[in-house]
Amino acid sequence: MQILQGIAALLLSYLIGSIPFGLLIVKMRTGKDVREIESGRTGGTNVMRAAGFWSGFSTALLDILKAASTVWLVRWFGLGVWIEVLAPVAAILGHNYSIFLAERKDGKLRLRGGAGGAASVGGAFGLWMPSILIIFPLGFFIFFAVGYASVTTMSVALLAMLIFIVRSIFFGSPWQYILYGVLAEILLVWALRPNIKRLMAGEERLHGWRAKNQKWGQGHAIQD
Repeated sequence: MQILQGIAALLLSYLIGSIPFGLLIVKMRTGKDVREIESGRTGGTNVMRAAGFWSGFSTALLDILKAASTVWLVRWFGLGVWIEVLAPVAAILGHNYSIFLAERKDGKLRLRGGAGGAASVGGAFGLWMPSILIIFPLGFFIFFAVGYASVTTMSVALLAMLIFIVRSIFFGSPWQYILYGVLAEILLVWALRPNIKRLMAGEERLHGWRAKNQKWGQGHAIQD
């Protein structure tokens, strides 16, 4: 019975994660389909490109909460630490490969979605709420220091992993929470394969002060 409850909880977590808030917000704000804009992803970064800052912010917030809610539901029903850990992983999987965004291309079924950054933050937030007070500031620092949104996204699960390692060693937190960080990182890296290829080729888009410095350098070189 408990195994069936666990499976049902993971399926529900996948469905919750599959809710494409970004697609809905862009559609309501602009009438456009975010899947046809820039990267085609439904996460906060691409929504920001499609419909502005507050639309992107709202999408990220809802994506965080949907992943966190899966942890809270599992705790509410007392399904145990393993389902607690796997539920937000299922939510990230749903966010990245949403059943609600299924489409057929070249005769093959394709599931669209985001890259999983905000959902990964949400999973960590659900497991231990104060984690967001660590991940957010460090994430912003990485973004402005490195200048790549994809690197920032991939760092989220690594930060969660480090947080749960420290908490497990020094504060008795369940060691299984560390596994959440590992699995979330695998999903993030898999989803961001195109970005990693562009990073390796030096073609990934820069943001923040590094982008400004690069433009200034290029302009200065032209003037010289």
